This record gives sequence, C-alpha cells and structure tokens, in this order.
Amino acid sequence: MNSNASPSADALARLAAIIESRLPARGGDAETSYVARLLHKGPDSFLKKIGEEATEVVMAAKDADHGGDKQKVVYEVADLWFHSMIALAHYGLSPLDVVAELERREGTSGIEEKALRKAQAREAASD
Repeated sequence: MNSNASPSADALARLAAIIESRLPARGGDAETSYVARLLHKGPDSFLKKIGEEATEVVMAAKDADHGGDKQKVVYEVADLWFHSMIALAHYGLSPLDVVAELERREGTSGIEEKALRKAQAREAASD
C-alpha cells in the first residue's frame, strides 16, 4: 500500500495480508487460526458466516431504528466485512478489487446501474 493511503486503507491492507497468510496454500494452520479453519472447511463454511453476519447487520439496524445502540451496526458490519474478506482471499481477490469496482460505479446512478445490468442480462440470455 502506498504511503499516501489513509490509516483505514492501511488497516484493510494489513487485515487482508493476514487473511491471505492463513490460506491453506500458504500454510494456514486450522488448529490455531479461526480464519484458516474457515478456509480449510471450504466455501460453505465462510459463506454461511457471511449470511449470518448479514442477518446480524439487519437486526442491529432494525434495533437502532427503535432506539437501540447504533454502534452495534458498526460492530456487525465489521464482522460482515471481515468474513467477506475471507471470501475475497479464497477467490484470489482483495479489498482493492472491491474499491476499484466502487470507483468504477462512482457518479453512476444506482437506478441506471441496475437497469444497465438487467439489460445486459437480457441481451446475454437472448444470444
């Protein structure tokens, strides 16, 4: 990561590097590492965790809407991001790939983006 990166970007890069070091191909030890254990068990293991964490984000947000602690939303999103980063590493991707996609979408209306994807899917289906 370059020296002009924000501390947040540095933290994501450090976490991504740690997660990548836990990949089975890099010697991640499932006996001593939670990340290595999830990766060793395969995609169903970490994908299930992503689903659980996404549900917990929704529940925390619903609670926050009714006077609950908004900080719980942050806590649950952090868990979701963490487990999503495990999936990225498994598939040979990184948080920078996600950032690049977000940058690609920057300035594009979400409504337009969704309509374009639907049109592309229809076009691909008719080929």
